[in-house]
Amino acid sequence: MKSRMLKFFALPVFVMSLCAARGFADDAKESEAIQKQGEAFVEAFHKGDAKAVAAFWTTDGDYTSQTGRQIKGREAIEKVFTDLFGENKGLKVRINSGAMRFVTPDVAIEDGVTEVFPADGGPPSRARYTNVHVKKDGQWLLSSVRDSVFTPPNNHEHLRGLDWAIGDWASENDKGPVERISLSWSEGQNWIVGTFSTTIRSISLGSIKQWIGYDPAAKRIRSWSFDDSGAFGEGAWTKDGAKWVIKTSSVLQDGKKATATYTVGQVDADTITLQSTDRTVDGNPVPDMKEVKLKRLK
Repeated sequence: MKSRMLKFFALPVFVMSLCAARGFADDAKESEAIQKQGEAFVEAFHKGDAKAVAAFWTTDGDYTSQTGRQIKGREAIEKVFTDLFGENKGLKVRINSGAMRFVTPDVAIEDGVTEVFPADGGPPSRARYTNVHVKKDGQWLLSSVRDSVFTPPNNHEHLRGLDWAIGDWASENDKGPVERISLSWSEGQNWIVGTFSTTIRSISLGSIKQWIGYDPAAKRIRSWSFDDSGAFGEGAWTKDGAKWVIKTSSVLQDGKKATATYTVGQVDADTITLQSTDRTVDGNPVPDMKEVKLKRLK
């Protein structure tokens, strides 16, 4: 019952923003008033005072949980808080307000994320919330609070253009070098993790580990590579039609600097191409690598 109650009260909702001052300049005074209400709310919550917490709602205010359960009216909300505090002593809450906007001078809508921490030091319960604040008789109160499932932010949306490359690939060459590529999503899909290796007659000629991610500052895909020889480098990715062009710079094991342009293309669902051009070591040109065709391993 305790875990269910904590999940239900991931509290996005049961909170006034501590960051309300992010409102529009013309609403600075009202934002400050909401902020002070929020501070008082958190204090009442930390004391486990259900009656004081419920008093931050209008008499007919409501709360809707992540599962769609609706609690209507200040008295019903107080009852639920009484049960919550009775079964979970020492709860703490932290609020991360994302946005505050004033619909009218007397109505403000707030979105954000809250975290509720159990007293035993366990992981917090998180949820996204939307609060509707209304001004009644000169005081800001909660009219409606609704929460939804918290999904950690990730960069998958920026990387999904590379979905087609996920998998294991190998070139076909009975006599010469064989290139192998393996690409997979990291947990949370914030990264694509890759391994690139070359062998000849099952003898390794080298391998590289690579992390591919999204750079929010540069607003582009970037990669970081670590060679088993001790070399390391990074690359900047640009989409060119059906191909990706990766401009790379590396520091070799002996301290020399290398650059190259890699082009990766999708031929079909089971075939990709890889080529390295414009290669240099300490500014001196190095022969290009011929385009290699790799097939998806079943």
